[in-house]
Amino acid sequence: MAQAEKIDVEILAITGMTCANCSARVEKELKEQPGVKSATVNLATEKATVQFEEGITSVDRLINSIEHIGYGAILYDDAHKQKIADEKAREVASMKRDLIISALLTAPMMIGMILMLLGVHHPVVAFLHKPLVQLILATPVQFWIGSRYYKGAYHAIKTKAPNMDVLVAMGTSAAYLLSVYNGFFAGHHGDLYFESSATIITLILLGKYLEQNAKSRTGNAIKQLMALQAKRATVIRDGVEKDIAIEEVLLHDLVRVRPGEQIPVDGKMTEGQTAVDESMLTGESLPVDKQVGDTVYGGTINTNGTIVFEATKIGSDTALSRIIRMVEEAQGSKAPIQAVADKVSGIFVPAVLVIALVTLLVTGFLTNNWETAVIHSVAVLVIACPCALGLATPTAIMVGTGLGAKNGILIKGGESLESAANINGLIVDKTGTVTHGKPSVTDFEVIAEDRYTKTAALEILASLENLSEHPLAQAITGYAKEKNIAIDLPVAQFQAITGAGISGEVSGTLFYVGTKRLLAAHGVSLPPAVEREAAQMESQGKTVMYLADDTEAVAFVSVADKVKETSRQAILALQKQGVDVYMLTGDNKRTAQYIGEQVGLDEAHIFAEVLPEDKAEYVKKLKTEGKFVAMAGDGINDAPALANADVGIAMGTGTDIAMETADVTIMNGDLQNIVKTIHLSHLTMKKIKQNLFWAFVYNTVGIPFAALGYLNPIVAGAAMAFSSVSVLTNSLSLNRKKI
Repeated sequence: MAQAEKIDVEILAITGMTCANCSARVEKELKEQPGVKSATVNLATEKATVQFEEGITSVDRLINSIEHIGYGAILYDDAHKQKIADEKAREVASMKRDLIISALLTAPMMIGMILMLLGVHHPVVAFLHKPLVQLILATPVQFWIGSRYYKGAYHAIKTKAPNMDVLVAMGTSAAYLLSVYNGFFAGHHGDLYFESSATIITLILLGKYLEQNAKSRTGNAIKQLMALQAKRATVIRDGVEKDIAIEEVLLHDLVRVRPGEQIPVDGKMTEGQTAVDESMLTGESLPVDKQVGDTVYGGTINTNGTIVFEATKIGSDTALSRIIRMVEEAQGSKAPIQAVADKVSGIFVPAVLVIALVTLLVTGFLTNNWETAVIHSVAVLVIACPCALGLATPTAIMVGTGLGAKNGILIKGGESLESAANINGLIVDKTGTVTHGKPSVTDFEVIAEDRYTKTAALEILASLENLSEHPLAQAITGYAKEKNIAIDLPVAQFQAITGAGISGEVSGTLFYVGTKRLLAAHGVSLPPAVEREAAQMESQGKTVMYLADDTEAVAFVSVADKVKETSRQAILALQKQGVDVYMLTGDNKRTAQYIGEQVGLDEAHIFAEVLPEDKAEYVKKLKTEGKFVAMAGDGINDAPALANADVGIAMGTGTDIAMETADVTIMNGDLQNIVKTIHLSHLTMKKIKQNLFWAFVYNTVGIPFAALGYLNPIVAGAAMAFSSVSVLTNSLSLNRKKI
């Protein structure tokens, strides 16, 4: 039998990328490596997400392949994150230093040119226009400050993937060399363009510096989440309190948290009661009451009482760490709409080189003024840059997913964010999604009063349900405990009957607990009076279950699950957005109808008595009707339906498996956040389309103007430098939107 391949997914931090062509080249190189299943390189985050088969390749080999084509790479993990941050800070500091030096050397030439254009005649102006003076000022800018572009151009040409560095290096070199020729070798002193080459380099460097600062702001959501992580914890070991670093906390440690302190890791409370501010995780502003047995999460704030809890998840397993990881992965992903920009970027630079050459030849032969022809082609080279195209989509995705995280909405990636805008059909699971998912017993009655007392019947029922993990079972056992009824009778041959109930043997008698359908399947009928009473309860939204032995019905119990206060408001808002909302439930039709009416759903949109394994079929049914379907649920049995939906939405009050399967996780389980998710998707897609439109228009309009001589190379360089900044600024404006 063949051994199953082991797939690993790693994130690499990439250095040296300057434009979309760079990220495309790195992505292509990674995809060509043996064993690599997929690779996505994000220019905005400067990270690569690589899925590869262990044993065929490794992280070190992948890093070597990236370095071979002239870029840098380092594994983006907890051990290297600080090193990467320090390296990034040094890079930005170096860029700032070079920018200041470049500006100081360029300023005298620019001032001299401006004064000359204004008709100022002064010895200082004449001095600043001397070829030797300008050569001395321009040369360090061209070959020291501008060396980054020459290095980048060399590697780009070497790997046959021309990028922005090629355009800048060629354009500024042409202007510089023409100035050297005119200043020192021409029979007459022609015009000097030293200030043009120096100013272009300075402006592009300024644009890159501003771009780096703007990029750092697009990642603010991650920084804010990371800032929530506690640095230290107070643990109780052998009865002694110790203040230790968060990394030293062990599983099952007892942790004490006092009022106002941050909860360091995830755990289950063992002492005390309090209210916890979980707004940083869920977006919910009101503190959540906690008591013994409740779960607390690392990064949240204990507001009033002193508590002790047992650490159940530490390090990378905590909810906060998983959220950070999920947001990082989302921000490093690509949206399908980016494919258009990637295709254009791939042919963009070669096309610009051809246009620049045509401009040079046509202008030269038509005017017989090769100096003018060179300047026109330089303008073409420096105005054209695929950076804006490369940043248009990922920057908006970064800001959009970050904004979602601040509001308790975790979006798995760019594809999920884009897909959410297309939702026109939403299936919601009733329990835990429309309702609170914490049912309680409202009625308990004995039917076979001649054989069982109320206490005996409840003891049998609760003992059977004590072995079940169903939410209704917990409601029944909780009710029995309140009545001081024992729930520990010995049960033999216990069996869970999917979608119907349970069975088990108590004191030699086989009992069934479940629906009327379960009883009928085993030949047990109900008295008409009981059926009428049960029907009345079901019409009030209560779920009725029966206890029966192998001869007759023994008792019945009704359980109700309260509708969430915001469910009706959210469903009406979704319907206004053009989304058809459907509710799925395993409950009977009467109960489902009652809940549906409360939240504004008509009968045709309510699917009752649905078995867990059939939920995915309802998703498929709506998809065949042409709906773009989202499924919202919170249980393990919702996972197949979540996976089959176009967009799976896990209500974060539920299970880890639902969250892993879903495209979107709503941390506080509030349906209103689905409304926000769709609105956020529309806002983000609008920004992406705006970015792509202006990036395309800018280059489409700018290149012909430059080719025809209507743009001075300095103006062209400034336009190119700030095109990326404008795209980033537009993406960052998403942060000001209310979702």
